[in-house]
Amino acid sequence: MATIKDVAKLSGVAVSTASYALNNSTKVSEETRQKVLAAAKELNYQKNGLASDLKRTSTNTIALILSDLSGPYYSELIKGVQDVASTNGYDLIACSSIGGAQSTAVKFLREKRVDGVIILAHNIDDNTILESAREGFPIVVLDRSVQNDHVVQIEVDNEHGAFMATEHLIEKGSRDIAFVSGPYNSHDNELRFKGYQAALEKHGIDYRSKWKVSGGFTREGGYQATKMLIAQKDVPQAIFFANDEMAIGGLQALNEKKISVPDDISIIGFDDIQLSEYVSPPLTTMRQPKYEAGALAVHLIFQVLSKEKVDHNYKLTTELIERKSVKG
Repeated sequence: MATIKDVAKLSGVAVSTASYALNNSTKVSEETRQKVLAAAKELNYQKNGLASDLKRTSTNTIALILSDLSGPYYSELIKGVQDVASTNGYDLIACSSIGGAQSTAVKFLREKRVDGVIILAHNIDDNTILESAREGFPIVVLDRSVQNDHVVQIEVDNEHGAFMATEHLIEKGSRDIAFVSGPYNSHDNELRFKGYQAALEKHGIDYRSKWKVSGGFTREGGYQATKMLIAQKDVPQAIFFANDEMAIGGLQALNEKKISVPDDISIIGFDDIQLSEYVSPPLTTMRQPKYEAGALAVHLIFQVLSKEKVDHNYKLTTELIERKSVKG
């Protein structure tokens, strides 16, 4: 089994420098870090988070890395992971990716402190995932496309779901349709924007940049984005919010300005979180299979750990849930 001394020798640096690089310390340059990581990968060096250079067989633990542990979208996803993990006698550690490369979440990846990892965190970059991917250490990603023999991708059909949402607004009579987006570096958001644009194009509606504003996938962001749309004085006929949390914030902003939903403006969301059914008016939205995605992710990890063959790409469908926030 390779040791840190072997990594240092292959990369041509001191043992202390190799240690700094493997721990993502700012004391070494990015060039040196990459050189050490490449050597570690070549040697299949595994840094143990609890006892350096000692081999462990299994932790009976799965890590779930999320951008935000507090968002209502995540509760059903976590339940899906938890149910399958506990049924198989495994513990679940859910952790936030806040802090990016310096976060505890990244340590779970780089140091193999768990038996497998599920990632739904747009602020963990692809390179970190690819550097951590190794045989016997399954990684399942839910929010990106990563091509690697040891990474499995589960993706909701975001593009088609967004197309259906936008087309629903068009079929109900709207042509000036705004898009309130999530973070610019979110793969899911990018695909939802593509679906929105495709629906406009199909129906001969020109895309106008004035109708695209960012809400960051948060309720406060949706509130502020909607206020910005209202401030333009040319309020759209409809708004497609790229997730339900932003739509709920948007409802508040519209209500404060006495703009009636759906009489004055139609709105639609994406996710179908539990709260969307209970706001006023109840939110029309695209339901995505949150519980199923979590359950499938951990089920695939167990298949890989059992050395069974799995596909590397899975796509789950969405469903239009019609309530009362769209006119017509």
